[in-house]
Amino acid sequence: MKELVEFMAKNLVNDPSQVQVKQIERPHMTVLRLRVAQEDMGRVIGKGGRVANAMRTLLRVAAVREGTRVILDIV
Repeated sequence: MKELVEFMAKNLVNDPSQVQVKQIERPHMTVLRLRVAQEDMGRVIGKGGRVANAMRTLLRVAAVREGTRVILDIV
């Protein structure tokens, strides 16, 4: 899951070296915290949050295939 988020974020931003994904394991779920450069934040969130919601949807589908639950936080 972490690799999927890194892949999507690095292909969206202007500065891929600033992309950081932290994985936090909790009972019955995984929390992924995505951090990008301040000037790339708009690219990751998108107009009205559309890009962020699309990323969350793709993660949900991948998580269902693995039988787990994933939450994406963009900080």
